[in-house]
Amino acid sequence: MGKTCTELLEGIDCTVIGNPDDEVGGIAYRSDRVRPGDAFFCIVGFSADGHSFAQDAIDRGAKVLVVERKVYLADATDVTEVVVKDTRKAMAVAAANFYDHPSQGLSLVGITGTNGKTTTTYLVEHIARVAGKRTGVIGTVGVRVGDIQEKSAHTTPESPDLQQLFARMREARCDVVAMEVSSHALDLERTWGTAFAVTAFSNLTQDHLDYHHTFEAYFEAKARLFSKDYPARRVICIDDKWGRELLRRCSVAEDSVVTTGFDPSAQIHPVEATYAPTHTSVVLDVRGARYAFDYPLVGRFNVENVMCAFGIGLQLGFSPEVIVEALKDAPQIPGRLERVGAPNTGGVSVFVDYAHTPDALEKALSSIKSLTPGRTICVFGCGGDRDASKRPIMGKAALAADHAVVTSDNPRTEDPDAIIADIVSGMGAGEGRFDVEPDRRAAIARAIALARPGDSVLVAGKGHEDYQLVGDKVLSFDDRVVAAEELRRAFGAAPTGAEEGR
Repeated sequence: MGKTCTELLEGIDCTVIGNPDDEVGGIAYRSDRVRPGDAFFCIVGFSADGHSFAQDAIDRGAKVLVVERKVYLADATDVTEVVVKDTRKAMAVAAANFYDHPSQGLSLVGITGTNGKTTTTYLVEHIARVAGKRTGVIGTVGVRVGDIQEKSAHTTPESPDLQQLFARMREARCDVVAMEVSSHALDLERTWGTAFAVTAFSNLTQDHLDYHHTFEAYFEAKARLFSKDYPARRVICIDDKWGRELLRRCSVAEDSVVTTGFDPSAQIHPVEATYAPTHTSVVLDVRGARYAFDYPLVGRFNVENVMCAFGIGLQLGFSPEVIVEALKDAPQIPGRLERVGAPNTGGVSVFVDYAHTPDALEKALSSIKSLTPGRTICVFGCGGDRDASKRPIMGKAALAADHAVVTSDNPRTEDPDAIIADIVSGMGAGEGRFDVEPDRRAAIARAIALARPGDSVLVAGKGHEDYQLVGDKVLSFDDRVVAAEELRRAFGAAPTGAEEGR
């Protein structure tokens, strides 16, 4: 598959220096991945400028350069140069052109917000499957095209990778695709040129302020998905002020909106909710009609996710009855309040959750406390090279547990002890109620050793991840696997007679 330069650049304001009829065989934004015949987009990044790699791209066979400023092409006199205002946005449009706008052939759902995106995408996928549709998922846990699961480097892939993925999903005859849309992706134009059927908002709490700097900038990045740049039907949780502001904007634009939330004014809200260790029973008011059902996910925050998925299902045209039947058999989401199994748990419940923001940690602990007859013990840390301002707030949030063990998360290039010191600075009110153990395995073992029958342990922060990022190393580490191993070490391979009766 190839496109002429003119076809590739359709809809892009640009100046072509060279032959507009040159045929382009692919799109590249890293010079080390250029193949002969590619168009190379010189992206201005945070630490590197793609214009500096133009010659390398030419040497590897790039036929077209897309630039924000004319570059010196050395001896490559036959390379076509295209000057645009914004190479990121141009690349997104070009990628959609190259793959013949694949998102237009899908019912694409874009879900944004700080917490709940992954769970909601899985619920939407499940609802669509029960409704008889072929599905795809794109997000933090990875990519699924039909039944094929793949890993992904980003929550929302870079635009050429994203459009290629949409094209694969179109070829696989996917009908409905549920995608997490990060604030970074929106700000970096990864989704520009993508057609959404439905966009949904969950919530906004502290995260990524190392990138966005202010809550307002963080919100405005998310809000782009609900602007005229991305026309679609909307689903908005109105339990926080950010959701209510989105509702106001979408109402002014006369968008089709379904509101969700615990707020009784929401079109979908709970009349009753009963939480059990293995499931939740709800009665939802859905635009005046009531639906009572159980679903196998736990915690108040999952009620929010279920309501969001319900609203998305309605906006996709599914009946409430089909949605309810699907939710009754909702799947376990990898690393989202996932219970760790072991031959003998000693009466201790261990959960692993991706909670890595103060709000998510508070909600996860609140959910577990409501299910736990004994104490709640929390193991957590904070990532390095990320928003440092949330670390003391995470420490304070962890004090909602009866005891906390502060440990290392993904320190990346930072000193783990320095990160822990930042966390502990917010835990002054909890003297005597937390330990520090930088080694994550030892921290999990410590929490299990502290637990007694009837207690629960929450291992927070990494969820589904099967690695730990330390310096420039990617170490094998899965909280679920390690917790199961430490349960075996603590309680043996088989339950005692007393435990069998529990």
